[in-house]
Amino acid sequence: MDLAGKKIVLGLTGGVACYKAAMLARELGRAGASVQVVMTAAATQFITAVTMQALTGNTVYTDQWDARMENNMPHINLTRDADAVVIVPCSTDFISKLAHGACDDLLSTLCIARPAHVPLMVAPAMNVEMWQNPATQRNVRQLRADGILLLGPDAGAQACGEMGEGRMLEPAQLMEEIIAAFQPKVLAGRRVLLTAGPTFEPIDPVRGITNLSSGKMGYAVARAAREAGAEVTLVSGPTALEIPYGVRRIDVQTAQQMHDAVMVNVAGQDLFVAVAAVADWRVANASGQKLKKNADDDTLHLEFAQNPDILAGVAALPQRPYCVGFAAESENLEQYGAAKRVKKNIPLLVGNIGHQTFGRDDNSLTLFDEQGHTSLPRADKQTLARQLVREIARRMAS
Repeated sequence: MDLAGKKIVLGLTGGVACYKAAMLARELGRAGASVQVVMTAAATQFITAVTMQALTGNTVYTDQWDARMENNMPHINLTRDADAVVIVPCSTDFISKLAHGACDDLLSTLCIARPAHVPLMVAPAMNVEMWQNPATQRNVRQLRADGILLLGPDAGAQACGEMGEGRMLEPAQLMEEIIAAFQPKVLAGRRVLLTAGPTFEPIDPVRGITNLSSGKMGYAVARAAREAGAEVTLVSGPTALEIPYGVRRIDVQTAQQMHDAVMVNVAGQDLFVAVAAVADWRVANASGQKLKKNADDDTLHLEFAQNPDILAGVAALPQRPYCVGFAAESENLEQYGAAKRVKKNIPLLVGNIGHQTFGRDDNSLTLFDEQGHTSLPRADKQTLARQLVREIARRMAS
């Protein structure tokens, strides 16, 4: 329920992408938001007000002279308790109206009349030539200068049959952008490098040594850092998780590969968060072919070599980023966590009990720094990740 208690005014302008607005309205409701739909006359040519009312449970407004409001002022009343106005899809024509302050229908008047503290977000949707037209680009620059947040557009196949930029973001992507808009930008302008997930150390081409880490906590931190305004690079071991929206992901398998990827990308980073459950050892005598059972010998002889310590390596760099480590223990968390932070020579270490969190959607965290330790009570991992990002940002700022 990332948007619990939020009121979103969802504006629809004319375009085939109105069908995505219907899907977005449903997802906004599922995330806890109250959705009030306002449609232009052109939008009603692509989707009906009845559909949007059914999806949101609220009356849909299309006319600035709507007599259902006693004072006949829906352009005022609809935004006074709103948390955001979101235009999905936003046509070329409507971008022009916003850029020039035109007020010739309910939605455009509502946008101009909204209180200054209510953010306005627009999701452009148009033909590639319309998007690239100099007039459109001038208007887009004006929207950005006016503090209006543009959500997209994306590039790809368009309803007209052409390819290129101008395609509206998908509902799931729009949800990520809208949720992020409500998060404090405590890492704005920062570059963040993270590791997440398990590593996999081959024994032979079909077998290997790994652990129970799902990657969920690391991916949640990556998403939270991006929501906080950071440019995020995620080095991920094998997981079944989707790439967090707006995050660059580098896929690796072994601890050595993760080490190499981190060292290649660490220059210029402001923050390094080592969330991954990295194998301390690898099989030194891994077989190039599948090992077969031997009826005469039921033993398997594996030799191990120590993997590089990724966090210690980054912490030892002469121009190191702010370093945050994770420690998954099975017991004595307070003792082992405090000792590990000192050993790694890092300002902050985040500890948890591994078998109580691996694969789960919730967790509790203990933060170790030079002042001692504090706890973040059990919550879902995305909530914890946002709390952790705020804690990290506060320490970086000081």
